[in-house]
Amino acid sequence: IMQARTAKKMTQKDLGTAINEKPQVVAEYESGKAIPNPQIISKLERALGCKLPRPGKSKPPPATTATGTAAKAKPGATPAAKAGITRGGPPKRR
Repeated sequence: IMQARTAKKMTQKDLGTAINEKPQVVAEYESGKAIPNPQIISKLERALGCKLPRPGKSKPPPATTATGTAAKAKPGATPAAKAGITRGGPPKRR
């Protein structure tokens, strides 16, 4: 962040104003004190005009099951639903 900011000749205050955040937030990200929020990272990328590394994005693709294919479930289903676990509660009225 600091390299891109200095290349654009911006101060921490300028960058903070550009992304509608406090200069303190920029300082904390540059020093590594704060864990970057993905929304703020995208704001910084737009303001600085470059891609920034995103924490946690370097994970390998999802693991496959023993049969060699990924488990299929409804799109947007919760992990519990994918595992076949239903929520509790009274039975449905008919």
